[in-house]
Amino acid sequence: MNKIDLAHRNAIVTGGARGIGFAIATRLLESGANVSLWDLDAAALADAAEKLKSLGKVHTAVVDVTSAESAEAAAASTAQALGKLDILVNNAGIAGSNAKVWETDPKEWRRVLDINLSGPFHCCRAIIPHLLRNGYGRIVNIASIAGKEGNPNAAHYSASKAGVVALTKSLGKELATSNVIVNCITPAVIATDILKQMSQSHIDYMLSKIPMGRFGKTEEAAALVAWLCSEDCSFSTGAVFDLSGGRATY
Repeated sequence: MNKIDLAHRNAIVTGGARGIGFAIATRLLESGANVSLWDLDAAALADAAEKLKSLGKVHTAVVDVTSAESAEAAAASTAQALGKLDILVNNAGIAGSNAKVWETDPKEWRRVLDINLSGPFHCCRAIIPHLLRNGYGRIVNIASIAGKEGNPNAAHYSASKAGVVALTKSLGKELATSNVIVNCITPAVIATDILKQMSQSHIDYMLSKIPMGRFGKTEEAAALVAWLCSEDCSFSTGAVFDLSGGRATY
């Protein structure tokens, strides 16, 4: 494992109790950061914190990213617990059920957009004032290759991740002279429990689109995110970093 220096940095990882978020938290801790796990599942948070405590300082907060008030309260409590905030990784998200647009329940559409797009907005809105006060920050948003290409039978997910890409680009420009860097990654499928939310036919479709013929690994996503969280990433902002096994074409 290549060493990335995040010593003395305090990071927040949303959806950090499992999957990609847990892998990212692990890599950030291994790189020297203190990490706050934000998740809606209190039991999963406690379990994750227990597994990670040997790697460094771990803080947890039960957060509903669809609520601006919940994000603001968590930002305040996390800043108080850690002393300052340096890094935000917006990872919390869901796949939603698979259906054609005209067969999608409007409630399901809103649920996916609320978590996947409004969630990062609420967290950025709550955390950025802390980063600006420090004069330093790194924000990494987890988007998806679906946000660039659009997956059939997943319009809500694809639209939400396209929104995350646009949010990243807008925010990167707004913060370009502040030493707060904002980027996103667009993975193809990463093998996590999120696959349980999808039909087998949809999983097969996504795999068929990856030239490497396999799904990505959580450790691979974590490695890219860790670099984007570091001081070494200093002249890329509002950018999109593909992690697609060759699927991305632009």
